[in-house]
Amino acid sequence: MIRNILIILALFLAVRGAAQAPGVTSFTLEEAIQYALQNSVRSKNAILDQRIAKAKVNETVGIGLPQVYGDAGIISNQQLPRFFTTYSGPNGFLGDLSSVPGLQVGDVIAAQNFFQLKNSANASLTVNQLIFNGSYLVGLKAANTYKDLSVKTTERTQEDIIQQVTKAYYAVLINRERTRLFESNIARVDTLLRNTRELNRNGFAESIDVDRVRVTLNNLRTERDKFLNLNELALQILKFQMNYPSDQPIDVLGNIQEVRIDTSMAQYSRNGWDYSQRPDYKVLEVSQRLQELNLKNQYASAVPVIAAYGNLGMSTQSPSISGLFSTNTGINDEGGLGPDKWYGFSSIGLTLSVPIFTGLSRTARIQQEKLKLLQIDNDFVNLRNAIDLEIKQSSLGFENALRTLRSQQENQELASNVARVTKIKYEQGVGSSLEVTDAEDALRQAQTNYYSALFDAMVAKVDLDKAYGRLLPSTYEQNTLIKSGK
Repeated sequence: MIRNILIILALFLAVRGAAQAPGVTSFTLEEAIQYALQNSVRSKNAILDQRIAKAKVNETVGIGLPQVYGDAGIISNQQLPRFFTTYSGPNGFLGDLSSVPGLQVGDVIAAQNFFQLKNSANASLTVNQLIFNGSYLVGLKAANTYKDLSVKTTERTQEDIIQQVTKAYYAVLINRERTRLFESNIARVDTLLRNTRELNRNGFAESIDVDRVRVTLNNLRTERDKFLNLNELALQILKFQMNYPSDQPIDVLGNIQEVRIDTSMAQYSRNGWDYSQRPDYKVLEVSQRLQELNLKNQYASAVPVIAAYGNLGMSTQSPSISGLFSTNTGINDEGGLGPDKWYGFSSIGLTLSVPIFTGLSRTARIQQEKLKLLQIDNDFVNLRNAIDLEIKQSSLGFENALRTLRSQQENQELASNVARVTKIKYEQGVGSSLEVTDAEDALRQAQTNYYSALFDAMVAKVDLDKAYGRLLPSTYEQNTLIKSGK
């Protein structure tokens, strides 16, 4: 008995020392969830989607602000187009061309283009300002709704992350406890083996009894080694769900004894509960508002658009490229000679665009948006039915898991008592080794069943919280099964 206590104490100290070993990061459940919410790829992308949505809002707002453009250009015409006119006689615009053979009044003349020089340059500043646009007003609402959609989608992503990390965390705790039980069972059966060998040497037990106990001990050790590998796999799954570096060690704090499962179903009453508490339902509600705005936008496209503009610039021409940048004098606005030949120009205006006839395209677009809105109405019906089914399944699953857990807990206690009494009877010579090994096998199976039932109950509780929309960070702290601290 003393040796068993020492073994268990050594195992406890080893586990505690491993949890505090330098280089190993330990997490409580809450810390693991927070780490996952900050570092998982899905969470990062959801946050980026929110930033994209915010930028989309700014982009839409910017459409209604003044748009300023600057332009500058140089054109060199290698060959200017001809100037075409009709000959109107010696007193016409081109003067007396009677010396040209065969030229008659009314003939088309292609003369040199003396209205334009070969090279030109200009620089201008244009300002456009939207005054009224129905689609723009709808777009402002849609942009903010799109931002809201990214927030609701992030909440749905967070809910999934919390669910997955919580299940993986509980799996590690369960496996750790089962590993401890393996060590405890091995120590107990090892003690039984030594006692059986001693009884065999004194003639109170047969060699087959020793062999039976040895078989049980070997099987326990083999199962323990396999389970240690499964425990390592459970840690890897937890790392994956948290997006924790797979090559770095990790440990979890707390133990299975700290688990408290609230068996009351009163908190899951449907009174006062509505579907909008579910993140996926909120996402669909925002999607519906977006689709309604899409429909309004199609109607708004028939409203006139009013915009104003202003243009201010300077231009010049020259027979050569270099002449564009010279300071040769030119005739100024007062009719005299100025210091250069760049001349300004400006204009302001107001435009009104009124759709008059667009064929069937606009009507068809409106019809499409209406049909899409009806599809979303159908999605609401389907989602409500799915939520009702999920709540019913998770509620029944949780109740069944609790019922199974209570039964397996009682079976474990009974099997433990049977194994204890059978061992005492065997050591006192009134029982057989076969009864002892059978009792040990029954105890091990009862322990396995109990921890499987405990894990199923914990998972069922998480699924039930998810069905009622209670897994988000704002509500999860009150619903979590386990509280552990460093």
